This record gives sequence, structure tokens and C-alpha cells, in this order.
Amino acid sequence: MPPPGEASFYRAHGVADALSALHERGERGEAIAGGTWVMRAPLRGIPQDRAYVSIADIEELRQVSLSETEVVIGAGVSHSQLAHALASNPPCHGLAYAAGHSANPAIRNVATVGGNLCAAGFAAADLLPALMSLGAQVDLEGRAGADRISLERFVEIRDTLQPGHLICKIIVPLDRRSAQRSAHVRLPLRRAGDYPVAIVSVAVSLSPGGVVEHACVVVGSVEPIPRRWPAMEAALTGRLLDSKLAIASAEAAADEFVGRDGVEAPGWYRVKVLPTLMGRVIEQLTRQ
Repeated sequence: MPPPGEASFYRAHGVADALSALHERGERGEAIAGGTWVMRAPLRGIPQDRAYVSIADIEELRQVSLSETEVVIGAGVSHSQLAHALASNPPCHGLAYAAGHSANPAIRNVATVGGNLCAAGFAAADLLPALMSLGAQVDLEGRAGADRISLERFVEIRDTLQPGHLICKIIVPLDRRSAQRSAHVRLPLRRAGDYPVAIVSVAVSLSPGGVVEHACVVVGSVEPIPRRWPAMEAALTGRLLDSKLAIASAEAAADEFVGRDGVEAPGWYRVKVLPTLMGRVIEQLTRQ
């Protein structure tokens, strides 16, 4: 292994091998798969002097499996692969859309789900709010063993994890007993490949009469990390899907957010567009 200040690269042959390599490299160790976030490190002023451990060839991390009760997504699955795997899965429509419309085709074919979740400095990640709205959990492995935690919890602690941890799988629970729907809307300023100014992801469970029995609303790209919107969840629950009502409720509750300023949009604008995006996401759910 080269001395500090120089980058190194190791290709792992399995999860255990990757964990061992990350542990050996300590603070300098960093797992890499698609590499799209690492390639942009110089633009963010971050030196590329890490000890990279590639997990790109670990087959078990590159699979998507679907059952009656859950969707299991390997951390090495690309955005394009995920969009294709979930194309005919109605409860995961929002996640499939997020995976199939983030960034641009060249990036989607390479960037991985695990990398998207671990990019702590990337506020505009599409997959995080889509997965959060579906109640996703993360299988996090280290040399001491495995742990399954909620994605919300992972986002809170990802900057404080000790070296040697690795996301292996993301689990999305499904409940076939209820009518589940999900949708994802994003607002890019100019082109489809632009980072979104704001994101709204919503997942709902409906009664046979179409009344919302459960709702999860997650806002992304507005603040540094995505988070749920309890006021909108309460506004949707117990009612039929209604875009006009959703817009009015969002206008009354939008000031709960403090928008981040960025090169693509000021913070106030990110907050201002939330009611419009809320209306669009409810329209999508209604059309489903």
C-alpha cells in the first residue's frame, strides 16, 4: 500500500475480502464501484489520495431481487439497472422513475445505488428521497458483523461511521394486501441532466375506496439532506388524492423548510416551488 498522500487501488473479490481490505486501510480506505462521485472530487477541492477498494466485481452486490414482501437491491446496482428491474412494479414506480431520470444516461449506466446513498456532500441525490418514501432499510456490514437500519438513520450517521463499513443491500418492504402507489417529481432548471432544484417523493397506501390510509412524503435537494414532511403526510391521510388540496396544504406548510443556496438556485426558490411539485406528484399518483 503506497504511503499517505498517494492514491491506491485494490479490486476486492468478495464482501469479506472488501471488508478486510477496508479495515486494513483504516481512515484512508474508501469503497468504490461506479466511481462517478470520486471522479468529480477535484471539482469539489477534495484530494484524491484515498486507498480505494473496488467492489465493482462482487456479483452479489449487483443483483436486484423481487418477492411478494420486499425488493432487495445490491449496493453495486446501477441506476439504469434499477430502473429496468422495477419498470413493471407499481408500488416502486417512484423509485423506478428516480433511477431512470437522475443525471444523464452516461451517468445512470455507471453510478450505483450504494454510491448515491454514501455521497454525503450531494444534496440533490434522487434515490435517497425515493427510497426513504418507501421505508427502505440498509444492510450495513463491518468486520464485527451486519446490522440493518432505516435509511433515515443511515443518512444521520453516515459521516460518523468508523472505517471499514460497507453498504451491501437496500431493502424496500412491500405490502401486497393494500394498494400501494409511489411517485417522484424533480425540478431541473434547464436540462434533464441538471441537478434538481427540488425533489418530492411520495408513497401512499390506499383503501379499496381510494382513501389514503398511510402516506410518506420526503423532500430532497431543498436542504442539505432529504427529510420527511409530516405536515403533508397528515394532510393526505384520511382523504382521497386531491392535487388542489395538496397544493394548498403545501403552501401553508412550506415555511418549515430552510432552502440551501446553490449555483443552480437560491434557497428561497427551492422552498417556493414545493407546492407546485406537491401538486404534480399527487397528479401522478392519481393517474396510476
